[in-house]
Amino acid sequence: MPIYEYRCENGHHFDVMQKMTDSPVTECQECGAPVQRVFHPVAVHFKGSGFYNTDYGTAKRNRQTAASADSGADKHDAKQAEKKSSDSSSSASTSSSTPAKSDT
Repeated sequence: MPIYEYRCENGHHFDVMQKMTDSPVTECQECGAPVQRVFHPVAVHFKGSGFYNTDYGTAKRNRQTAASADSGADKHDAKQAEKKSSDSSSSASTSSSTPAKSDT
């Protein structure tokens, strides 16, 4: 039998084990105020071929992705900056050299 959670207008929470065919509870067990059934979202995971585990986000995976992106971006940026500085220094050295003498 399912267990249903109820909440009254005065803030009392209580659980009732009842059949699905039973009528819902209408009064609070503590104060007699009208109650409403509390619904919670259900987690659904589709398994089998055609579904990927990475489709389901987790806080841990988000942290790992962000950390790897940060570290990878830092390394890539450092390499690009190093490459630009070496290119500019090599082009400056070739342009500052004296022109070759001609035989004319």
